[in-house]
Amino acid sequence: MAKIGKYISVFNLGLQNTFVYRWNYFLRALFGLIPLAGTVFLWAAIFKERGGGLHGYDYGSMIYYYLLAILVSNLVTPTEDEWQIAADIREGQINSLLTKPMSYLAYRFSIFMSGRLVYTFVTLPPIALIFIYFRHYIALPDQPMTYIYACISMLMAALMQFFITYSLAMMAFWILEISTIVFIVYSFEYFLGGQMFPIDIMPSAIQAVMKWLPFYYELFCPIAIFLGRLQGTQLAQALAIQTGWLLLTWAAARAMWKRGLGHYQAVGG
Repeated sequence: MAKIGKYISVFNLGLQNTFVYRWNYFLRALFGLIPLAGTVFLWAAIFKERGGGLHGYDYGSMIYYYLLAILVSNLVTPTEDEWQIAADIREGQINSLLTKPMSYLAYRFSIFMSGRLVYTFVTLPPIALIFIYFRHYIALPDQPMTYIYACISMLMAALMQFFITYSLAMMAFWILEISTIVFIVYSFEYFLGGQMFPIDIMPSAIQAVMKWLPFYYELFCPIAIFLGRLQGTQLAQALAIQTGWLLLTWAAARAMWKRGLGHYQAVGG
């Protein structure tokens, strides 16, 4: 119980620290919606030129996809966690944490959860307004299980993104500046994760490869489930692969911490 109490204390501390930057989060969410305007005009031009649908998407369903992408991204994507972790390592702040009966991974996860809660609370109002504006394109699933599967997939996506972010931040044990590595990985996530375009408009051969990559499950998978584009065997396979990637990213995060801490202590950190 005492250990749980420590995690709750960390969670509350994270809430307090994150609320300090609530206006930054609100403005980031607000201006983050600007690309949606460009997306609307772009796909309107594409569908007008084609005169028909694209791999099962029409103009309305494509806009709906991007609305969900914005929502899911705000719910699952870490916010500056990698820079905070790297700063803890670089500035030696982890020394004080090593003597406490709490793993650093659990400590950072508590802060991640509190940050997600505040970020979601602050950013939902502008997102809700956008959903209301485009309400004519919204078609909610008929099957209750679709909501459950989508939520399970979204939870795993959030955990995967946290573990990947944590692993990237562990590079600070070896190199002074991790920004280049972070931006490279995030570029792959943006392009291959479904933020730029739906993965299932790609050729079948490319989709078959991308389904085995972790990026597919960081954003696109829960959206595709919610839209009913993954059902039956495909749904079961997607959730199984996503579970596998979740376990692998968790193991990678633990391994990176263990090796990094060994290096840190070896050089007198």
